[in-house]
Amino acid sequence: MEPEQPDKAIGQGYKYLGAGLRFGGAIVMFLLAGLGLDTWLNTKPLFILVGTFVGGGLGFVSIWREMKADPANRPTWKGGRLPGTSRRDDEDDGDGRSR
Repeated sequence: MEPEQPDKAIGQGYKYLGAGLRFGGAIVMFLLAGLGLDTWLNTKPLFILVGTFVGGGLGFVSIWREMKADPANRPTWKGGRLPGTSRRDDEDDGDGRSR
């Protein structure tokens, strides 16, 4: 096994830094859009709250989709099974049916 190089470890952290900045940026962007709408329509704090929650939700969905699509984020536990499931759950007895 090859020892981990410091520059490689730093490079792997950038995707998480980017994800965190994207999440925070989405919240701030929608919060400011809500502030602008509230100032224009004189409805404080309605759109500030709506913008904050919409930005948080969309930021979360963006990060979730990225992490779900990344093959490096697959589970690494032994055998690739969920904890608490037995090998019998995955076995096939030869007739096309699982046990």
